[in-house]
Amino acid sequence: MTDTWLKRWNNRYKEKEFAYGTEPNEFLKEQILKLKVGTILFGAEGEGRNAVYTAKNGWNVSAFDISEEGKNKALRLAEENKVSIDYQIGQLPDLDFKNEQFDAIALIYAHFPPNVKSEYHKILDKKLKKGGTVIFEAFGKNHLKYRKENPKIGGPPDLNSLFSTDELKSDFANYEILMLKEQEVELSEGIYHNGKGSVTRFVGRKSNNHSRDR
Repeated sequence: MTDTWLKRWNNRYKEKEFAYGTEPNEFLKEQILKLKVGTILFGAEGEGRNAVYTAKNGWNVSAFDISEEGKNKALRLAEENKVSIDYQIGQLPDLDFKNEQFDAIALIYAHFPPNVKSEYHKILDKKLKKGGTVIFEAFGKNHLKYRKENPKIGGPPDLNSLFSTDELKSDFANYEILMLKEQEVELSEGIYHNGKGSVTRFVGRKSNNHSRDR
């Protein structure tokens, strides 16, 4: 990942206000309540709104991001809410999460750079226990027209950073698909996610059989 990418996120999270608010994402909230409490990893977790919410619900929460500024805000939010989260900074291949460590993995607007996103998904798959759940929401391939009509909805400006249902099916091939679709949603999340957009949602359960050779 480039210095430009890191600078962009540090600048965004350096602002006083929380970029995407302090309330959890609605889809994450809905899905997490369906699961038995356990260990969970949040990717590209930024300022921690989803991790903190999940910790408040009794989960043992880990998170990672490249932005130190995001981590600082996340830890402050956790302290205010009287919970703790294990928050690591760096690029995923360099972090010391263990294989089959987590009962769930949450990727909420985890728009990793296009050249690494599939690789990251495959690394994250290895960190999930067999029978574990992935919860995913991010902007889909149809999102650019929404962004053009209303820049306040946010999201990446390039098609390659957006997600298709086919690539998620490919990246998480050894999963039982509980939900996989692209749909229009109305977002009201902090400063940068406001209005109608198109999101891809995926909930999958990792097969108890041996994963395919990666």
